[in-house]
Amino acid sequence: MEKLLSINDLSVSFGRGVGEVKAVTSMRLQIEKGQIVALVGESGSGKTVTALSVTRLLPYPLAWHPRGSIKFDSQELMGATEPKMRAIRGNRISMIFQEPLNSLNPLHSVEKQIKEVLHLHKRMSDGKARERVEELLDLVGMPEASSRLHAMPHEFSGGQQQRFMIAMALANEPELLIADEPTTALDVTVQAQVLKLLKELTERFNMGLLLITHDLSIVRRLADHVYVMKGGRLSENNETETLFSFPSEKYTQQLLAADPSGKPDPVPAEAKEIIAANGVKVWFPIKRGVIRRTIGHIKAVDGINLILREGQTLGVVGESGSGKSTLGRALLRLENSRGEIHFMGHDIQNYGWKEMLPLRRELQIVFQDPFGSMSPRMSVFQVVEEGLLVHGLGVSYRDRRQLVGEALEKVDIDISTMDRYPHEFSGGQRQRICVARALVLKPKLIVLDEPTSSLDMSVQAQIINLLRHLQNKHKIAYVFISHDLRVVRALAHNLIVIRRGTVVEQGTADEVFDNPKNAYTQALMKAALQNEADNSGVVMI
Repeated sequence: MEKLLSINDLSVSFGRGVGEVKAVTSMRLQIEKGQIVALVGESGSGKTVTALSVTRLLPYPLAWHPRGSIKFDSQELMGATEPKMRAIRGNRISMIFQEPLNSLNPLHSVEKQIKEVLHLHKRMSDGKARERVEELLDLVGMPEASSRLHAMPHEFSGGQQQRFMIAMALANEPELLIADEPTTALDVTVQAQVLKLLKELTERFNMGLLLITHDLSIVRRLADHVYVMKGGRLSENNETETLFSFPSEKYTQQLLAADPSGKPDPVPAEAKEIIAANGVKVWFPIKRGVIRRTIGHIKAVDGINLILREGQTLGVVGESGSGKSTLGRALLRLENSRGEIHFMGHDIQNYGWKEMLPLRRELQIVFQDPFGSMSPRMSVFQVVEEGLLVHGLGVSYRDRRQLVGEALEKVDIDISTMDRYPHEFSGGQRQRICVARALVLKPKLIVLDEPTSSLDMSVQAQIINLLRHLQNKHKIAYVFISHDLRVVRALAHNLIVIRRGTVVEQGTADEVFDNPKNAYTQALMKAALQNEADNSGVVMI
């Protein structure tokens, strides 16, 4: 095989002098044409910083390279001019970013953003670019989105946004594709489609693929070679089967052994009702014409019923765009809806802003997009402290400092970093901060919207254990929205499966997992079982 990318002795630092943070030290990595290389490691290990160094997208001059070499197709990229990098980025080297909503322009339609890549690098006419966009959407499993290309990114679900990013990255058939957690927000069935697509494109175009992921089942299924990072350094690398079967480093063994497991403690039959919903509907109008006449509706949530008791977890699963997140927001009165919603015996459906404010401490949410849900102008301490200030908790600054520190420690964030800003943390660390922000108020109900999607597997297991512990101690009720069925099974008591805004199956978690009756649920479970089978062959030493 012909060498495509070669990284040697790469070091990356942020800041200088006493404030210097060494993010990557002496990293080396090679990718050949037609090869899939996985880069794995815990959150904050330097994976994304290494990848961003290749495309020169780090925040220079804050970030700098004490030493190292990055060669792409025998061309040295370290010190390359900006015009040279612009000719390469998005054309010969493309990147799928970890947080799609922050990578898509909120002011431009999806169509315009995908077309932009084709206009800049291929000089395509508008008509041909439109045809290519439709072809790409079909490739990533979203042919129905062709009728909504005029819509803005926020009008789509997290999984749909991720697929738009994948389509954009593949538009020019790059020689090297860097995929940073490309399947994070995707349900298991779409995940399988996207992984199959990436593998086929790698083979068809002899493309190199650098896959950054925390999901080791994906790594084993897709990658030819694996590099493991820890603390900014290369810990181990080997061919995939060799590394999975005979990991030589203790850290690698721990990564491979980490997996959400166990089941939640049973809920007493007399546990009091926390929230109940009856016939909840969220319909978004479809408007056309000069006077914006409503010609139809997108039925995001269409008549859903549920009951959740103290200390109980309701798992909500379904494909991307099925209405899971919309349902979660509606239950918290963050989305206008019709139907009945009762919280702690009170009908809150018609409550106004002032009436809801005292209840907000009891009703918390962890959003799917951690970076987008935190103000970039506030330190982590201020982000977590904000709820305490709003609800008058923590008499003094010192008291609030202690409460924030305790919450951060619970989610494994070093309290010495609480005065840093969100952009100084990895995606996984930002997600843990968001969990801490919800927990610090000790609520009765938390809606967890994909809270573990951007976490590596070792931290996933820690967060699941933490959530179970807090639930048992404080009798918190969870609405747990996720596409990762292994995580759902480890936490959920009951389960509802949503497709196109309606519940197609519901029951206890054991009933639905062990004996699914609906064909769609059966397809989800089959895909999840395939992931488990991929992991089951791991031999620990």
